[in-house]
Amino acid sequence: MDLAIVRAPASRFMPAVMACALFMDLLDTAALGTALPTMAREFHTEPVHLRLALTAYLMTMAILVPASGWLADRFGARRVFVNAVRIYLVGSLCCGLSNSLAQLVAARILQGFGGAMMTPVARLIVVAMTPREQLVSAMNIFTMPAVLGPLLGPPVAGLLLQVASWRWIFFLNLPVGILGIAIVLRMLPRLRRPHPGPFDALGFVTAGLGIVGAIGLSESVGSGLLSGSLLLVVALCTVALWVFFARHALRAQCPILDLRLFAVSTFRASMVGGAILRLGMGATPFLVPLQLQSTLHWSPAKAGLVMSLMMLGSLLARFGGTLGVRLLGFRSALLVTAVLTALLTAAPASFTLDTSVAYVCIALLAVGFFRAAHYVAATAIGFAEVPPAEVSRASTLSTVIQQLSLSFGVSLAGATLYLSAGDSTPTLPQQFVAPFVTLGVASLLALPVYAVLDRQAGAHMRLGRRTS
Repeated sequence: MDLAIVRAPASRFMPAVMACALFMDLLDTAALGTALPTMAREFHTEPVHLRLALTAYLMTMAILVPASGWLADRFGARRVFVNAVRIYLVGSLCCGLSNSLAQLVAARILQGFGGAMMTPVARLIVVAMTPREQLVSAMNIFTMPAVLGPLLGPPVAGLLLQVASWRWIFFLNLPVGILGIAIVLRMLPRLRRPHPGPFDALGFVTAGLGIVGAIGLSESVGSGLLSGSLLLVVALCTVALWVFFARHALRAQCPILDLRLFAVSTFRASMVGGAILRLGMGATPFLVPLQLQSTLHWSPAKAGLVMSLMMLGSLLARFGGTLGVRLLGFRSALLVTAVLTALLTAAPASFTLDTSVAYVCIALLAVGFFRAAHYVAATAIGFAEVPPAEVSRASTLSTVIQQLSLSFGVSLAGATLYLSAGDSTPTLPQQFVAPFVTLGVASLLALPVYAVLDRQAGAHMRLGRRTS
């Protein structure tokens, strides 16, 4: 059965069903950020080093995601999704049983194997099964349950650190994943597309090595892990790999990552602008809990509870995001939310020991709101003009870009924090100024990307009405 011809009743409930994958993914990421200082003490290392637990997962996903679209087309989306969740659950169990940073990183890599197939295939199913005029609403439904993960993550982590152990952050995935598998097997029909053709092994290997090189460079800059000459060698090799891959992808009939999709102006703007703003999205769960606990001396429970306000803002944006697009249009909505997101991403640079709790809460609530409103519009318009036959390839490329930008955000935050605080636990509020200001300024680079969009871009989606 082709994904594009699944009947309407199934398409209405599928976004909520697929959201179980995002729930687990975002729950872990949000909760892990709150638990980093406690885990660092148990592993006898510095909190800044534990960013490897974040980037290892993101890097694994970025490397393996290119294969997800081909696997879903070849073996069926339901089969790939269910097996991906199973792998993710095994990885979660291993994370909870880890006794060292090395073991945790290895377990997070295993989690990444599952996540690489789980999240993009879920999005692929939702996008392919939804009529274009209903895509904004479908993305709202798809992301709304997933917000519960990061909304609950920080306070749950804080509570678990008070009464139990950080290990339960990962053990909580088990009942959620098992329930998700049961629902998918019961409600989702077997979905198959025509044979996608031969697997692009050369492109997969080349892109994978390029991703490893890019993330390795971002992790090494400012950390002193590699000498200057070795950094230059790695940089040159990484550029050469990406140039080779780009030439291959533009010539191959079925490339693992179809760069020709960037010829679609709305897809290009969504991917490039969204990637820039995701730098802050990737860095915030790492930086803010560390800042609140290390420099403002908040307890894990208090920091976790306040961090959840950022996700509450994201949840509230789901109710206003569609209305904003209808009133302003996609181009204006993207520009306005991008400016506000950039300013609010930099706001924690002003947090000091004298900063009121109310100010911290308002800043985090606001950045969550405008960041989520931005991504509702950016995700929807990204697929507005993609041909139905290219949806799986567009979803795969979108997820790779997303994972790379999130990973670069963590690395950029870690590098600037290292330059500010050195190889020790940051203890002064001013040591966090440079990381947050850098992320805010970088986010503003999305404005020229959205400014060149046509004023009528996505108009058919903006005016479209939901049908039964």
